[in-house]
Amino acid sequence: MKKLRVGILFGGRSGEHEVSLLSAASVLKAIDKNKYEVVPIGITKEGRWVTSGDAEKLLRGDAGESPASTQAHLRAGDPEATPGAAVLASGEAIVVPPEPARHSGSLTPFQSDAALARRASDRAINVDIIFPVLHGTFGEDGTIQGLLELADLAYVGAGVLGSAAGMDKDIMKSLFRAAGLPIVKHVTILRGAWEATPKKVEKFVESKLKYPVFVKPANLGSSVGISKARNSKELGPAIYEAAKFDRKIVIEQGVGGKKKKAREIECSVLGNDSPQASVPGEIVPCKEFYDYNAKYLDEGSELIIPAKLTKAETKKVQQLAVSAFQAVDCSGLARVDFLMDPTSRKVYLNEINTMPGFTSISMYPKLWAASGVTYPELIERLIGLGMERHADKKKNQYSR
Repeated sequence: MKKLRVGILFGGRSGEHEVSLLSAASVLKAIDKNKYEVVPIGITKEGRWVTSGDAEKLLRGDAGESPASTQAHLRAGDPEATPGAAVLASGEAIVVPPEPARHSGSLTPFQSDAALARRASDRAINVDIIFPVLHGTFGEDGTIQGLLELADLAYVGAGVLGSAAGMDKDIMKSLFRAAGLPIVKHVTILRGAWEATPKKVEKFVESKLKYPVFVKPANLGSSVGISKARNSKELGPAIYEAAKFDRKIVIEQGVGGKKKKAREIECSVLGNDSPQASVPGEIVPCKEFYDYNAKYLDEGSELIIPAKLTKAETKKVQQLAVSAFQAVDCSGLARVDFLMDPTSRKVYLNEINTMPGFTSISMYPKLWAASGVTYPELIERLIGLGMERHADKKKNQYSR
């Protein structure tokens, strides 16, 4: 049997570029090279697509466009790269590993006149499936999924709708509410309204919610742009920070009130039409809440797997995780995050992450490892689920 050709797509223009590099390095290191032929495909912070040696440079943090900090935090080691591919020149189509005879899908986005002058086989990325480990904007929000749908390529993870809905915290919460799932009290404001009438917006928020509140960009992950406001003095700067990253800002009432912090529970989901939930885990952040620094830079945050919950609470979290997965029409994988009131022990659904951090030490694979699925096995199952969903879509009829 020929090896399945898997394109590992990483990097991107979002604020989570560095997290994506860490995830890709781990996947490239752990994927079974006896079963899969791997094609690394990088996207720089400027949006330039690169393959092979230049993709490897991007992972190492020495590709020019990638910040120096990437190299310091790339703890996952050097991935193996497929040799022989040229680099995408600025404004041209993707230049790829030379295998024009392969009968697999091809991806050739945004061709220039110079690229059109080349033979078609020299312009397309020929792969059987794309494994995107793009986090945040332009990767986890349905944009890259739409491109792959147009190219008729199989890919790992949620589709256009699930990705877009899972990325937008405002829409996500609306779907959770419609499904009857427990969510925290919140409001959504627009950047334009904040810029035009900040005092009016502050009064509106304070009329709906009690302090402390958490202020978040609606469309971002890895806790980028999130702040905790304990009073009216801190609310304005928190909104200003979130508004840097998105036109919609979601403001949530803190669980536990002023005196107690909510417990942060996470659960991993795997599957397509019949998803399964892992054992839940708990995060005890080294800071007041699990922000970007606590996740990736500062030491001291504690991961407790499995979470210290009763059997009934564990079952409830797993059921809610699967229900959240289905509410946004997700597929493949997702990590579902919860907040538990430390006094009442009531569980609130916080959010779903359709392309969670995927290093070997990230919460998503660690929860599955604790549930009996190793990291390499998880990669294999996700590739299988992506192929399965693509085959199912082939059954659709698009004309009469």
